[in-house]
Amino acid sequence: MTEAIEEVRAAAGRLMEAFSTGDEDGYFDCFHPDATFFFYGQDLISSREEYRTAVRSWKAEHGFRVLSAESRDADIRVFGDTGILTHRVTTTQMWDDEQSVLLERESVAFQRQGDGAWLAIHEHLSSDGTS
Repeated sequence: MTEAIEEVRAAAGRLMEAFSTGDEDGYFDCFHPDATFFFYGQDLISSREEYRTAVRSWKAEHGFRVLSAESRDADIRVFGDTGILTHRVTTTQMWDDEQSVLLERESVAFQRQGDGAWLAIHEHLSSDGTS
């Protein structure tokens, strides 16, 4: 079990590194093509490609970009071929030429693929009014 937890931790680390540095391809490569995404204030996004399209639209229309992202209070649980990461995230972003800091809570579900790689299959993000 400990080995699987470390594998999920590594997969989550790759995801966060790509997100925090604005590596769009690296970030989306961390997700299964059929992954779903549920962010506060938005409808369910039902695929990796639908989310990539939304991000590109945000970039074009609002100048969206992530300047940094920091994970803290991470907890990882593994149940067979499914891993769950829960953590708090502080994201500094640009939107409409204004820099803002978002305090959020996030859960990411990972699934071990046939080749042994762990890919994210669901991401849920909510505002963290407690931070």
